[in-house]
Amino acid sequence: MKKTPIGLLVAAALWAYPASSWAQGEADVDADAEAEAGADAAEGEGAAEGEAPAEGEAAEGVPGEELPGDVPGGEGLDDICEIDPAACPTIDMKKEAAKPLGEQIYAVQQRFIIKDGRLELAPYWSFTLNDQYVSHPGPGLALNYYITEVLAVGLNGNYYEPFNVDQDFNAQVRRSARVAVPLTEYQYGANLNFTYVPANGKFAGFGDFIFHYDAYVVGGVGVLSTRPIPVVDPDNRNFTFEPKLAFNAGFGLKIFFNRWFAAVLEVRDYIFLDQLENLEIDDTDASDESTWLGDTTLTNNVQAQLGVSIFIPFSFEYRLPK
Repeated sequence: MKKTPIGLLVAAALWAYPASSWAQGEADVDADAEAEAGADAAEGEGAAEGEAPAEGEAAEGVPGEELPGDVPGGEGLDDICEIDPAACPTIDMKKEAAKPLGEQIYAVQQRFIIKDGRLELAPYWSFTLNDQYVSHPGPGLALNYYITEVLAVGLNGNYYEPFNVDQDFNAQVRRSARVAVPLTEYQYGANLNFTYVPANGKFAGFGDFIFHYDAYVVGGVGVLSTRPIPVVDPDNRNFTFEPKLAFNAGFGLKIFFNRWFAAVLEVRDYIFLDQLENLEIDDTDASDESTWLGDTTLTNNVQAQLGVSIFIPFSFEYRLPK
């Protein structure tokens, strides 16, 4: 009675194992059959549409498949010519690449101010810097034409006559020390000048505003009309203005606010031979004019000139070489 249940369990296990094996085998066979049937159907459909896959070509969705937008054989001009002959370049790329390049490349920006061929009009006011006895302030005007960007030729004139100032110190010295200092007053000056601009640049100021500047040197030759101030014998002596040969040299700075307007600060030395009043009085004839003039001395009239600069025409065009 106890052996009967065990025997029944063994029999059931033996019966179940071959049944599951046969079922799995049948399922695999059915899956393979369905896959082969699907492949045959796809090949048949492709053949029906005239798009038979090439040898070695993968089926749709399989890695390695060529999609409609791909270029056969990779990338390059040859592939473009094969796809669309009309789009194929007709030039020889090797010959074109071997040709020398004649293009000019400008590595720096264009100049903010162009002076070449423009006229500069510069009014200013001058101040004496080195004469502690008599000051010679006065208005002036400069006119320059720029032959190149860095070289200009021009004229300038100064007018002094009504603005000469005899310092009170002179009268005090004459009265207290009985010492006379020969003094000279100026009438006008006119000069032919050459200007050279060795440096230019820019700097930032007032936030983001950019100022452009020119630093220049100037020199020339002209005339300066002067006369002595009678201080030794003013009762008898009366001098007249006479022009004298004068040379000048100086330097200056222009700060541009736009392309045609600038502020100018210049220091210039006007050098000339000046004849001073004779410190001795002829007792025999004090009215003899030949005895009024004394020594001739080399005189430097150093003056600062503060003014503005106006360039004409106001606008210009860049002309770059082709």
